[in-house]
Amino acid sequence: MKRKVVISLLLCGMLMASSAEAQKIKFGRYFEDATLRIKYQRVGSKKSDTIRMVQQDRIGQWSGSLTQLIDPFNNGFFRIVVQDAQTGRRLYSRGYNSLFAEYRDTPTGADSVAAFEEVVRVPWPKVPVNISWEELGSDHRYHTQYTLYCDPLQLMEQLLKRSAISVSLDPIRLHYKGDVHRKIDVVIVPEGYGPADTAKMRTDMERFCTYLLQQEPFASRRNDFNVWGVALTGEESGITNPGKGLYVKSLVGASFNTFGADRYMMTMKLFQLHDAIGSTPCDHIIIMANSDTYGGGGIYNFYAMSSLNKMAYMVLPHELGHSIGGLADEYVDEDLSYGETHSKSFEPMEPNITSLVEFGMKWESMLPPGTPVPTPENASVPRTENGPLGVYEGAGYQSKGLFRPAQHCMMRDYAPFCPVCAKRLNAVFDLYTK
Repeated sequence: MKRKVVISLLLCGMLMASSAEAQKIKFGRYFEDATLRIKYQRVGSKKSDTIRMVQQDRIGQWSGSLTQLIDPFNNGFFRIVVQDAQTGRRLYSRGYNSLFAEYRDTPTGADSVAAFEEVVRVPWPKVPVNISWEELGSDHRYHTQYTLYCDPLQLMEQLLKRSAISVSLDPIRLHYKGDVHRKIDVVIVPEGYGPADTAKMRTDMERFCTYLLQQEPFASRRNDFNVWGVALTGEESGITNPGKGLYVKSLVGASFNTFGADRYMMTMKLFQLHDAIGSTPCDHIIIMANSDTYGGGGIYNFYAMSSLNKMAYMVLPHELGHSIGGLADEYVDEDLSYGETHSKSFEPMEPNITSLVEFGMKWESMLPPGTPVPTPENASVPRTENGPLGVYEGAGYQSKGLFRPAQHCMMRDYAPFCPVCAKRLNAVFDLYTK
């Protein structure tokens, strides 16, 4: 699906430093086994944007890793960072993308200011911390945009006064394999299901759980996943589709025609989405849309969505490639409303496409000896197979100047994930399980 994509690659030394830093942090010294959920608005256009704080809540157990606290990937236009307020020590970080990052590259977003809901979840601190929102700058480095000082004792007093301590919604266990701190916890949120659709909703959840776990490398790592379902319905059945004049009062406000693309189905109502999830263990979100129309979307560490179309068994893994793996689209689409989404003068941050500016930091070491760069395509390779690993021109929506690792891949045309994409997905899985 169409989306904004990251266009920068930080220095390898920064990644190594982050990895080393992560090994030194003791979770129990700085954090409680609980979650701080922060709702805020990102307001702006391509020219500039600001953060407006809305609400903070304590929502139950922390479902992330207790050991892998520092993000080793630095993949995303934005990053949330938690630091010890006294020492400045970095305690937790995660990169992510958002719908705002896409909006600002549309014609409207070039100069029209809009507000977008966003939500981040971090471990509940034991000590006063500074929580910073960082944004990737034109120098391809992260810069602090906004900092929130958080004293956990004062915050808890405020929450108790307004009775803001969330309780569990008793989610459905669709696939449970153990301790949430050592598993990848995925929540399936049903969208477009009315009060009469509860039986169908449960059946569809089981089907989406199967879709999640049946493709490699998810299949080989199925014991590393917990999959949860949230048993909630909206007022009406179906999904809003402005192109067809259809408007539905659904649970989390999903809609086709996002940013003018018919098949791009997303929701702007992040606050409703996270309220629906509540205290359910959550590392990643799937929105399961009750529609037979082809569509979906996925944004890195934000959420993935797919309709119930007959291609959902392929659409969902593709969107999870975006939302979990931070992978780029590898297909060509020169008619994007965003215009050029990757600069070709430096490396895209996503691991599965390259401009060849610093190809040594991508999959060069994985190539068979003697592989020509660029690599000519072989018309005899079926679309159901990756073909030989190489450097094939045509990726990131552009036919020239960007290259992909395989002729066919889940991120291009629903072939299996290629070795480069599978490697990144497995590395992300390890972030939750090692």
